[in-house]
Amino acid sequence: MPQANNSSTPSKAVETRFFSVADLAFAISFVGYDDGFRMLKSFRPFERKTADKGSLLFTLTIDDSTRPVAKERRERIREFETGNGTTIVDRLQDGGYQYIIKDINAAECALLIADKDFSHCACALRGNVLMRSFGLNNAIMLVYAFAGASKGTVLMHASVARQGGYGYAFIAKSGTGKSTQVSNWLKYIPGCDMMNDDNPVVRVVDEGCFIYGSPWSGKTPCYRDVKAPLGAVTRIDRSSCNSIERLGPVEAFASMLPSVSSMKWDIRLYRNVYGTITRILERVPVYTLHCLPDRNSAEVCHECITRDKSV
Repeated sequence: MPQANNSSTPSKAVETRFFSVADLAFAISFVGYDDGFRMLKSFRPFERKTADKGSLLFTLTIDDSTRPVAKERRERIREFETGNGTTIVDRLQDGGYQYIIKDINAAECALLIADKDFSHCACALRGNVLMRSFGLNNAIMLVYAFAGASKGTVLMHASVARQGGYGYAFIAKSGTGKSTQVSNWLKYIPGCDMMNDDNPVVRVVDEGCFIYGSPWSGKTPCYRDVKAPLGAVTRIDRSSCNSIERLGPVEAFASMLPSVSSMKWDIRLYRNVYGTITRILERVPVYTLHCLPDRNSAEVCHECITRDKSV
């Protein structure tokens, strides 16, 4: 279990709050902060007054006295670009992980230390309020994604429209048009609302496959504690005309995998993610929408995927 360095005196004030995202509860504690939770405005719809501490997905303690693990006790795994900065990953001797989260200016914003199950984590923040907020939100998202891997849960890079009681996820590389497609659904398809515009949560449980809003929604402030059965996943492909096709199992898996948060270097966690995607595909159809960013593409897509659900 990662430990913060709390040897200084006098003892620091600790404030703990509970949250639930996709029906998975977790606790966040700030040590020595006057009001650390002001950095978590997008989490307010997900806050809970209490939680069963024995069933928490993870606990995360934010304490700026937390120090990096000694070099001889960790091994560099990789350094990867997130689109908003860089994250450096080290594996610890005990099976846990250390992350250094940097912003787009290569400034260090957060140090995150997690045990092998991501159930107990510690974090130190650096920089001004914006940097700290960026580092903290990314740290929580990392912990949630990897702690949830063993719970049939994945974070998906997608934009989600809800219509007719179902959530419809649109996936694509950034800038390809998934948000535009959802925007057109909201404009032209009756009875639609947006569930999330960047990182919804998908869970497979005994009752079926569900998609949820989350505190992570990119540039669109859509932080909603909402839930719906996942009706379909559609990959956006820019084209000169509008058409849609349902994918076979292999193509569907290949389309979904890049959109799901995972750690390929951790075999156990990766197998969990792999298994969850497989279970999703057993229940949910996947399509490719070849499209222009126009009204007709939304109508073509909606007609096809809702018709298939009624067959």
